[in-house]
Amino acid sequence: MPAKKPAFKRRSGCPLNASVEMLGDRWSLLIIRDMMLLGYRTFKEFLNSHERIASNILADRLLRLENYGIIASARDLSDGRKQIYSLTPKGLGLAPVLTEMVLWAAAYEDTGNQALVRLIHKDKDGFLAQVRKRFANRSSPAK
Repeated sequence: MPAKKPAFKRRSGCPLNASVEMLGDRWSLLIIRDMMLLGYRTFKEFLNSHERIASNILADRLLRLENYGIIASARDLSDGRKQIYSLTPKGLGLAPVLTEMVLWAAAYEDTGNQALVRLIHKDKDGFLAQVRKRFANRSSPAK
């Protein structure tokens, strides 16, 4: 696995700027979405996602998200050639943010995924509790 890059100096002390610097491209958010909602954990799963991210971009975004402490990686215990990725508590803290982004997009755009929107509208707190519970059972990325 490539060495972690050192943290870079932020452009400002603005919390929104810090968020944008960490998450401001579509691929990072989609990787987090795939982990959170679809349970993806391997490079191959992310690579085969509906949006078809290029492998070099995927490798870069996974490394960046790990450097920011949003995800963690470890060797797969059953296949040492694979890395298994998992959300950290910091990454899991994005669940309410992504949930609100889903609702916002559904309110203003025809997104086509009404089942997810209905599920969130029906019981947002329950939905978030399910997401948190799913990751509470994964104490280590290599599980």
